[in-house]
Order: sequence, then structure tokens, then C-alpha cells
Amino acid sequence: MELEPHSRVAIIGGGPAGSMTAYFLMDLARRIDLEIEVDLFEPRDFSLTGPPGCNMCGGVISESLVQKLAISGIHLPNDVLMDTIDAYTLHTDQSHVRIRAASEEMRIACIFRGGGPKGAETQKPLPWQAFDHYLLELARQHGINRIPKRVKKLDWDGDRPRVSWGEGEMRTYDLLVGAVGLNGSGMSMFEELNFGYRPPKYAKSYIAELYFGSREVEQRLGKSMHIFLLNIPRLKFLALTPKGPYATLVVLGDEIDKAMLEQIFRAPEMVGCLPPGWQIPVQTCQCQPRIHIGPPRHPFADRIVMVGDCSSSRLFKDGIGAAYKLAKACAYTAVVHGISKKAFQRYFAPACRELDYDNLLGRVMFFMDDHMRPFSSIQETLIECIRQEQNDPASPGKLSNAMWDTFSGSASYRTILANTASPRVIHHFLTTFFRRLLA
Repeated sequence: MELEPHSRVAIIGGGPAGSMTAYFLMDLARRIDLEIEVDLFEPRDFSLTGPPGCNMCGGVISESLVQKLAISGIHLPNDVLMDTIDAYTLHTDQSHVRIRAASEEMRIACIFRGGGPKGAETQKPLPWQAFDHYLLELARQHGINRIPKRVKKLDWDGDRPRVSWGEGEMRTYDLLVGAVGLNGSGMSMFEELNFGYRPPKYAKSYIAELYFGSREVEQRLGKSMHIFLLNIPRLKFLALTPKGPYATLVVLGDEIDKAMLEQIFRAPEMVGCLPPGWQIPVQTCQCQPRIHIGPPRHPFADRIVMVGDCSSSRLFKDGIGAAYKLAKACAYTAVVHGISKKAFQRYFAPACRELDYDNLLGRVMFFMDDHMRPFSSIQETLIECIRQEQNDPASPGKLSNAMWDTFSGSASYRTILANTASPRVIHHFLTTFFRRLLA
């Protein structure tokens, strides 16, 4: 069961996972002189500002991913990469510390997934380009056929998948790729195909684009992402990222509600990062997207495969990096090894398992953080250890690097855990902790 000359491929969803899968399919097929037809279904216009063009994401990617994309032929232009973050500022209830990137390869870049926040249309022509729009256009330039319609139904035509859209239009395909994400209704259509697929587990997050103005963003945040480890009930992660004239607020936690958000904005550590007298806008650009926290069941079968957030992804970070990984694995498997369940099991599934197993370690780390955060002495020891590393040019900076990788997605949770669990880091932490305790 293989792709043959003039085989048809349908990709449902034009976000990063769908666009990159389309790009890699066309690129690999051309390398072996295989002529295929790829239809990509995406009704949204990602160049639009506000909700119509938004793909609901915090919008940061690691410099290492930017370089991997470039090696694969995807060169992100400067107007897509809005800002470069070269430091993290880690805030606790008592103190803060600035963590510098150990090298240029460890920096992160800021992007808008869509055309920009609600209200940005008043700034036209916009000084930036949407990341998702760029990828989709790149795939189109490589020969895919973008169909700007919403898919209405998926079913079977014999042993081949069939897609229905528009006013009674339908087509049968040799391969169907699901890249529908977690925030639409597309996953249910794949479940109804009855090949055993069940969507990933997910949690709700909160993302808001806060307009400060470029001068205030530079003055208050600089080129640093601000991470807050605050002892607020149900809060797991809180970050404020500079992005041109905006600051992107990302909140992860259990049952994020108005009371939690009010407590966040009243926290002195957050107030210190906001312009004087700044008030939450009545109609700020905000969303509460689903985020991936657990693997799916049976994400592939004969002639069907799921990629992106509706398949396997990274826990709490680097969803675009995970999409890149699965898009390449999907395209390589389909073009080189075939489109059967057996082929996907052998060549695509290992990429999924690598992400899923690594996330188990991530859950251990976040479990430990949840239980240690209420103890201010542990937090302050952490801050002091990082500060000592940052002030010592000879230090290998294992703890600093581990914290950087945790927030940026530049490394696996396995690597992060190895750095934090090294004997040198543990000895340094315990020595500092007991010295503070006995002082």
C-alpha cells in the first residue's frame, strides 16, 4: 500500500502541522520524481487580525527550531520573527533572577500565529507577517492545492477515505492526514471513521495579548520573557513575553477563572512588569485554548494518519517543534515506506512514542514543582543557586540551563531532568539550602 504517480492526499487543517506535512510531502515526492496531488483544507485566513485569523498560541519558538526549519528549506523571514528573547527573568513571591541564554542557539523567537491581536488592524500596513500564513503560502508555492472550505464530512469510499465539503463537493483520496488541532470540531469527524482514534487528553489555558506600546514593553520587559513561580492556588505556569508593542500573557492552571486572573494581576511581581496605572482592557484580545496533556489512541490506520496537537505533542511547551517532528516523520513514512498501518507503526509511531514517553518525565517535574512551590525556602534556594551560576563565568550552569530548557522547549524533559539531577547540582542546592536554614 504505497503512494503511486497521481495519488491523491488530503490534509485537513492548515496550521503548522498541516502546512509542514504538505511541504515535506511535496519536497520528498519531487526528490524521487513521484508526482502526487495534495489538497489542503483550511477555511481560515491567517493573515487576518483578531479571532478570524488566530490559531490560539503563545507564539514562541526556539532558535534551534528556527535552524532546523532552515535546514529543511523553511527560511523564516525577519517580519515573521518579531522579537528575539535572550534572557528569562524568573520571579518568585520573594525575589527574582535573570537567566541569560548560554548561547545564541538557545535563544527563542516571538511570532504571531495569525495576523495579530484584535485591534492591530488599525496599524496597517502591519509590520509583521503571520507565522501560519507564511507556512501555508510556502506549501502552496510548492504545489499543494489549498481549498479554503470547511470540511463537512469524512467517510469511506470502499477502502479509501472520502472528503465532503462545500455544496455537495466530494473527493476520494489515497491518504488522509488529520491536522485539526484540539480547538475545533474536526477530531469528531475522524472518530466517526471508526479506525479506533480517540483524541488526546487536554486542559484549558488562558492567553491574552496586552497592548503596552513598544516603548513601555522595552522599558518594562526588555528582551526577556518573565516567568512567575507564584504561590497562587491552582496556578501551574505564568509567563509574560514581549512581542513588539504587545506583551503576551500565558496562564496554565486548573480551572482558570476571573478570580485567579484578578489575583495574578494584583500580585506585586506582576504589577512591577506593567506600565504605571495600567488597567486590564474591557475587551482585551484573549482566548482559552485547549492544550495537549496526554497521548491519543490509535492515531493512524491504513491510509489515515494524525499529526500535530490532535496526535502527540509536547507537554506545556514547544507544540510547533512537535508538529515539525511529526510532519517530517509522516511525510517520510508515506513517501518512502508506504501508507499502510504497518508502515506508520514502524516508521511514524517511534516519533510519537518519543514525545509521549518524554512527557511522562515532564509530568514528574511538574508534580514536584506543584508540591514544592508553597515552601518559600525552597524557592529562594533555587533563586540563589541560579544567581550564583549566573555570576560565575566558570560554572557549567546546569541548573540555569535546565530552567531555560524548561521554559523554551529547547531540550527534552529527559535532558532537563538529567541536568537538575546531576550530583553537582544536588550538592550545590542542598549546601545552599542548609546554609540559609542555619543562618
